[in-house]
Amino acid sequence: MITRHDKTHWLSDFIDRNFHLLALAPAALFLVLLTVYPLLELVAMSMATITFERASEIWTFTPVENLKQLIGDDIFRIALKNTFVFALVSVAIELCFGLAMAILVSSAGKAKGVLRTILIIPILMPPVAIGSMWKLMYSLDFGVLNQAVSLVGLQPINWLGSTSLALLSVVIVDVWHWTPFVFLILFAAVEAVPGDVIDAARIDGASNRRIVTNIIIPLIWPTIVVALFFRTILAFKVFDQIFLLTSGGPGTSTEVVSLHLYKVYFQQNDLGYGSMLSLAVILATVAFILVAHRAGRFVRNS
Repeated sequence: MITRHDKTHWLSDFIDRNFHLLALAPAALFLVLLTVYPLLELVAMSMATITFERASEIWTFTPVENLKQLIGDDIFRIALKNTFVFALVSVAIELCFGLAMAILVSSAGKAKGVLRTILIIPILMPPVAIGSMWKLMYSLDFGVLNQAVSLVGLQPINWLGSTSLALLSVVIVDVWHWTPFVFLILFAAVEAVPGDVIDAARIDGASNRRIVTNIIIPLIWPTIVVALFFRTILAFKVFDQIFLLTSGGPGTSTEVVSLHLYKVYFQQNDLGYGSMLSLAVILATVAFILVAHRAGRFVRNS
């Protein structure tokens, strides 16, 4: 006969043996509710055409039609190309500037605290304020940039209205906004580099360039990869800056996938095809990250 004491002992043993699983269960459930379920819902929506009649949803199973629409979507191909170009250029510049700033500020002595505080100000500003501020600066008629150009005798430049300059102008804003984010991550890594290793290298006669390339960068390489992944993911999701500055124009020169998704979902009200687009963007982002990870490992080992 099983007594109450035996039941209590069994329950206590079960909790002790499976405590790690029980401790992770709430987080796992939270992850499933907020990640796995919405992803499954997105997959289901991508296989259908969704319409609304009399305050109710009507789902029609049309996976082939949605896929054909994706393959024949010329704007999506342009948006995907612009997104790749935007992500590659902006993230590469931000990594270079952020690393240089981290190394210089780390060697600034007592002034490093003040410099660090000043340099992170751009990432503290709301995106709406940043977009409005830079749109005024880029203004063709009274923007500060064109006033500076006029001072040297050149004609004003249509920064946001030129198909050849609009994407570059948005990249400049993104670099100004997010370089401090990369700097902050890499600055913490540079500060963690053992000082005695650098001192020993200086005693052996190593130049500053050799110390940076042969000691600092190899030691902080995992942090560089993390910063690369974070910024790449955020760059692929860029929306607010382009929406505020150009709205994808002129033409489709600054159209990106997030903006195209917004137009499909909320302007065209095509939820099924919008979900198919979302899945394509997720797959493209994962593929890009895998390629970047392999390239990073190759660079580190070479």
